[in-house]
Amino acid sequence: MHVQHIDHFTLRVQEAQLPALLDFYVRVLRLREGDRPSFSFPGHWLYARQQALVHLAGNAPFGESEPSGSLPTGKLNHISLRATGLKETREHLAAQGVDWREAPVPGMPLHQVFLHDPAGLKIELTFHSDELELAGPSTRQAAY
Repeated sequence: MHVQHIDHFTLRVQEAQLPALLDFYVRVLRLREGDRPSFSFPGHWLYARQQALVHLAGNAPFGESEPSGSLPTGKLNHISLRATGLKETREHLAAQGVDWREAPVPGMPLHQVFLHDPAGLKIELTFHSDELELAGPSTRQAAY
């Protein structure tokens, strides 16, 4: 076995949360809604190019409750998505009224943008640091 990359991630939420999450992933991250199998529960599959990258599942048949005091998404801290267009991303997030923070990756040619979806999941957008020259320095520094 040789793991190559993340295929997709699934957010299992209450059905009432689906519209806000669908809006976030389509409007803010610019994924597109696409084909989804006819599961017995409501949901959406959101695509980047031809890949169903985010699966939203409402009232999925796995009735888990979060332990009190845990992160909104349990032990999962964040999901990282490789991205391009740092300058345009900053402009788009500002236009959408989305709060975000940025940080370089020490010792690596990577730059990260962090934001949260409506369910509280931290999303990391990872850019090559070459994009900083065009985009300019960040005014929204993140602390690790």
